[in-house]
Order: sequence, then C-alpha cells, then structure tokens
Amino acid sequence: MKSPNKRVTIYLQPEYHRALRVKAAETEYSVSDLVNSAVKQALAEDAEDLEAFEKRSSERQLAFEDVVRTLKRDGKI
Repeated sequence: MKSPNKRVTIYLQPEYHRALRVKAAETEYSVSDLVNSAVKQALAEDAEDLEAFEKRSSERQLAFEDVVRTLKRDGKI
C-alpha cells in the first residue's frame, strides 16, 4: 500500500517558483509532481555516487601533497 503524500513547506526563490508554475501550466504535471521528480532525480544521482565510491573504496588513495611532489620531481610543474 502506498503511503499518503506528506505536506511540507519550502521556500523557493521567486524566479524558480515562477518557472515551476509556468512549466506546470504547460505540461500535465503539477508543481508538486515537478518538485518530487527533481528530488527523486537528485537522490538517484546521490545513490549512483555512493555506489561508485563503494566500488572504488579498495583502491589505493593518493595524498594531494604526494601528487604535487611527484609532478615537481618529474619537472611537470
């Protein structure tokens, strides 16, 4: 069973609110639908990033200082 939607208050910059209202008026989606879609997309991107970090967690880590020293030693900088 799908849980009911939760009501929240968010504060948007006026130009973002106007853009959402215009897009909602020109499409079959409500402002809530558009915001939910954007949040879902952002969370999906975060999940992809976390998965990529997990896959690379066993890789050797390089300290920035070591990279700079190597570049300097090799005459690259």
